Amino acid sequence: MDVFARLESEVRGYCRSWPTVFNTASGSHMTDENGKTYLDFFAGAGTLNYGHNNPQLKRRLLDYLAGDSVVHSLDMYTTAKQDFLERFNDIVLRPRGLDYKVQFPGPAGNNSVEAALKLARKYTGRETVVSFTNAFHGMTLGALAVTGNSMKRTGAGVPLGNSVAMPYDNYLDGRTPDFLLFETMLDDSGSGLDKPAAVIVETVQGEGGINVATAEWLRGLQDLCRRHDILLIVDDVQMGCGRTGAFFSFEEAGIVPDIVCLSKSLSGYGLPFAVTLMKRDLDVWDPGEHNGTFRGFNPAFVTAVAALEDYWRDEDLEKQTVAKGRQVQAALESIALSHAGAVDSVRGRGLAWGLVMNDAEMAPKVCGEAFARGLLMETSGPEGEVVKLLPPLTTTEAELDRGLEIIADSLEAVRQKVTV
Repeated sequence: MDVFARLESEVRGYCRSWPTVFNTASGSHMTDENGKTYLDFFAGAGTLNYGHNNPQLKRRLLDYLAGDSVVHSLDMYTTAKQDFLERFNDIVLRPRGLDYKVQFPGPAGNNSVEAALKLARKYTGRETVVSFTNAFHGMTLGALAVTGNSMKRTGAGVPLGNSVAMPYDNYLDGRTPDFLLFETMLDDSGSGLDKPAAVIVETVQGEGGINVATAEWLRGLQDLCRRHDILLIVDDVQMGCGRTGAFFSFEEAGIVPDIVCLSKSLSGYGLPFAVTLMKRDLDVWDPGEHNGTFRGFNPAFVTAVAALEDYWRDEDLEKQTVAKGRQVQAALESIALSHAGAVDSVRGRGLAWGLVMNDAEMAPKVCGEAFARGLLMETSGPEGEVVKLLPPLTTTEAELDRGLEIIADSLEAVRQKVTV
């Protein structure tokens, strides 16, 4: 691995937790150059909801490339884009009664967020965007301005303005009514809070520590936004595409955001792809006003269509994800009960779960022990105190059981080392 230390920037991150060179991947497993196979509860930070090298998606992709079909086209019309727009509308939007226009802002989630923020400001003529404590929306400047993590914000190197953070659901442990501060500041002309263009929110804060907003809280937020003529943006980059069960994570709450950000598992295959969805009347862009070289990556359109057709024509995947989520929750709660002195709580939805440690230093140690036993996981939360589980949605029940056994063994090993 000397070449990485010599030539790759010090900014590299995940590889430091998993010091091996990966070579192949299939389904819920990755194999390194030495032939050791790891169970993947990371899934490309939520980019591989359908697993590594999903065979149905791979076949469509290889057939497309073998036909000398268009790969790069910026925002030109192509048959691949046409197919995606038609299938996305027919399979996802129309059955849910959603009349969104689709913007292709660039290849990643931060591109989708940047477009959403710019559009909200353009449409309303206002500058301030309200975000929430422990939010994460991306590493570019606009997205960083609405991100909570201080380490990531410091990396900007410039002041991050035109944003205000409000308490996320249960941030104050239920000691104050929902939105009391937000509503009071909106109603008080002396509060110093300029009327916001938009509010941006994650229904489940993945990087923030698997903080789950209740359906009631999300409905209350939508009501507040509507009463004050503020646009509601849902960042569904990590929690969309079925991660919490339904295709959109906000469906359970019955809300309809004005703007939605999607990326990560949208291509279904790990290919870069993002969209920004907006209610039809919000589409006030001038041609080319927001653009990017890689906003029309046709191979991603192809695998996205395959994922939609194979997994979202019925409710099977959604039901399976919810059932597997209950399986994971039960196992984690059992682990937490067995290690009550070390584990603070268990939280999550669908197949996004977190084991919250009392001592933040224990979480990376648990993940390190898991890696040694053949399981890939990351930490999250403001202090890295959460052991985060984000397995592919296609992970089998047996694979989930195996991974959960490794987590239990890893936590036990860490605690034994602490007491020695």
